[in-house]
Amino acid sequence: MYEKEFSERLTQLRMEKSVSARDMSLSIGQNPGYINSIETGKSLPSMSGFFYICDYLKVSPKDFFDLELQQPDKVGNLMNNIKKLTPKQLEYISELVKDLVS
Repeated sequence: MYEKEFSERLTQLRMEKSVSARDMSLSIGQNPGYINSIETGKSLPSMSGFFYICDYLKVSPKDFFDLELQQPDKVGNLMNNIKKLTPKQLEYISELVKDLVS
């Protein structure tokens, strides 16, 4: 069960990045079929392999497993920028987000 969710999440995040499984495999120093074998459920990455995958996708391991989080790399960049805001700017952003989601 977890293997299927893992492979589906990997596929989703890889496709959001618009990269082929082969190119991603080679970019993280693996054989050309590495990512495909994970996405098809034939294998799972080692812990270090998982960290390389997260690094390549620019997501934290926590965000990788947050299935409700769409485009975690963009959310992460947004959060990094939000941390730099003044309290007044943060208040403006908070109100804007409330208006957008309501």
